[in-house]
Formats: sequence, C-alpha cells, structure tokens
Amino acid sequence: MNQLERNKSILRKYLPERSVDIIAEWIYKYNFKLKVKRSRSTKIGDYMPPHDGKNHTVTVNHDLNKYAFLITLVHEIAHLATWERYKGRVNPHGKEWKLEYSRLLNYFLQNDKLLNEEEKLFPLEISTALQKHILNPSAASTSDLHLSRVLKKFDSDPETLQLERIAAGSTFRIAHSKTTLSEEKYIKGEKRRTRFRCIQVQSKREYLIHALCNVKLV
Repeated sequence: MNQLERNKSILRKYLPERSVDIIAEWIYKYNFKLKVKRSRSTKIGDYMPPHDGKNHTVTVNHDLNKYAFLITLVHEIAHLATWERYKGRVNPHGKEWKLEYSRLLNYFLQNDKLLNEEEKLFPLEISTALQKHILNPSAASTSDLHLSRVLKKFDSDPETLQLERIAAGSTFRIAHSKTTLSEEKYIKGEKRRTRFRCIQVQSKREYLIHALCNVKLV
C-alpha cells in the first residue's frame, strides 16, 4: 500500500466516504500535516503556518462527526491557502479567508448538485445550512448556531446533551466521544451571546463554554 492509499485509509475513519479522495488530493496539493487531536474544550481545529523548519500543520478534534470534521478541516485548509497567498498580511478571518473558505466548501456543494440523492456527500439539511453559511462565514463554524445545531443531529452518542439544553444551575462534565469523561465538573450559569458562564467546581474559576458544547449531567 503506497502513502496515498494509507492516507485515504486513515481519512475514512473521520470523513464522509465521498470526500476522502478530494481531501487526500488537497493534503498533497497544499502539502500540510494533518493531526487528529483529542477533544479540546476551547477549539475544534486550528492551523499553524510553517515555522522552525516545520511544514504547515492542521489539527482537528477526533470526536467530531464526519460532516463536522470535514467542514472544520476545510475551514483550516482555507487558512493555509490564505496564508500561502498573503503570508499573514491580512486578517485571519477577513474577506480573503472568507472567499477562500467559501470557494473550497462550494466545491463540494457544486459537486453534489450533479449527483442523485443517494450519491450526494451532504444530507439535504446540512447542504441547505451550508449554502447559507458560506454567504458570510463566521470565524468559527460553531458561531453559526443554525449550522451547528444541524450538524449536532448527526452525532453518534445518544447520551450527550448540548449545554443550552440543560437547566441553569445544573452540574455537568464536558463529554468526550471515544474517550473517558473529563474529571472536571462545571455548574451552568447565565448566557453570554453564544456561550454560557460556567463555574468549575474544583477551582471555582469561571469559564465561557459554547452553548452547543456536548455535556453529560452529573
């Protein structure tokens, strides 16, 4: 098995099948290292430009469902493509990045239009949400609450809840798919835009946690 086939074999664990060949080609085209990371409460993906002799690096959390993983990966590849063109001289989430991100996502959406329903990459509900999302993409896909809610419907763990769906004052842990739960407990507080003020039980420190964060009640 050559390197390309090995890459595809790994990608199939995290991506919808119909996106695997394209993403494998993009990894070669954009020449970056993809790292699949354990769950991080502060981010679901990031991009690091070349430094200290190291190549472009893209990271994505392992516990995203396959559609969310793909969209997050495209978000970060758009950062890479923007950096290649402007070398950090533009706003990380400015118009240049938005155009690149929309272009890359639209590549998948346009391909879907040529296929019948059984062959399409995205379910209709996600496709509709993405078409609205790319008109003015936000700095984080989780900031688009409509898209995030649609994507959450395709999560595989039935025991998890979104933070916005539990009562204020509830004690919870942040859920991690395929891993053990975090030992840290939080108490849900008031809402601040797209996040909730939460107090960590052990340290009494305050954290802002996204409304759609997966949690499990204690």
